[in-house]
Amino acid sequence: MNIMTEKSLEDAVNAEMNRPNEPIKMRGDQVTVHYGDKQALFGVNLDVRQNQVTALIGPSGCGKSTFLRCLNRMNDTIDSARVGGKITLDSEDIYDPKIDVVELRARVGMVFQKPNPFPKSIYENVAYGPRIHGLAKNKAELDEIVEKSLQKAALWNEAKDRLNEPGTGLSGGQQQRLCIARAIAVAPEVILMDEPCSALDPIATAKVEELIDELRENYTIVIVTHSMQQAARVSQRTAMFHLGYLVEEGPTDKMFTNPDDKRTQDYITGRFG
Repeated sequence: MNIMTEKSLEDAVNAEMNRPNEPIKMRGDQVTVHYGDKQALFGVNLDVRQNQVTALIGPSGCGKSTFLRCLNRMNDTIDSARVGGKITLDSEDIYDPKIDVVELRARVGMVFQKPNPFPKSIYENVAYGPRIHGLAKNKAELDEIVEKSLQKAALWNEAKDRLNEPGTGLSGGQQQRLCIARAIAVAPEVILMDEPCSALDPIATAKVEELIDELRENYTIVIVTHSMQQAARVSQRTAMFHLGYLVEEGPTDKMFTNPDDKRTQDYITGRFG
C-alpha cells in the first residue's frame, strides 16, 4: 500500500505547479545583444508560454526591455544593435533572412510605455493596420474590425460616438487602450507591452491590468514592468533580469514567495533596484 507522506505530497503539489504543460509560443535560446561595443544581454534562455502573461522584472538597465524588443525585431531599427543566438515563434526562427519583418510585427504586436496614438481619428488609428495588411475587403469589414478591436480593448462604449475625433483627444488611459486596440486590430498572436502603465494614474492602470487579464484568453502576452505588485497581479510566469543576465524564471507565485536566487529575493523585497 502506497502511503503518501506529507513531504511527498508537498513535493507532488510543487511539481504540478511547476509543470510546464502549456505550449511554448516563443523561445529565446542563448540570446545576446550588443549595442556597438557594449554587450546588453548575455546568453538568455527564456520560453514564453501560450495564453499566459510573462512578466519581465529587474532593475533599470538590466536588459528586460532589450530582450522584449528582440521578440519582434525592434532592435533592427538601431544601427549599432547586433542580436545573437536564436529566437523562435512557433518553432520558426524569426531572424531567418527569409522572414518578412512587417508580417512578423503583425503577428507580434507592441504597446509602448507612453501612449502614442497616431495624429488621426480614433477610427483611423485602429483601421490603419488592417488596411495596410489587406485584412478587410470593404468598408463594412473594416468597420467590424474597428468595433471588435475597440470592444476587446474595453474602449468601445467610451469611443463609439466619437470615432471621427482625434485619438490624441482621449485621456492617457484611454489612449493606451486605443494603442492596445490598434495592436489587436491586425490579429496578432503575441502582444509585447513595455511598461504600459508607467505613465498612467492608478484608475487607468487598474483598467489596463484588468484588460491584460482578459486578453490572455486569446493572446500570449509579455510585459516589462517596474511594479512588483503589477507583476504579481497580472502574470502567470515571471523572469528576473540583472546586469544583462536572466537570473531565474518560473511561476509567478513561486518567484514571489520562494525564489531560488537571492538577487530575486533582494529585488522583490526592495533591497536593491
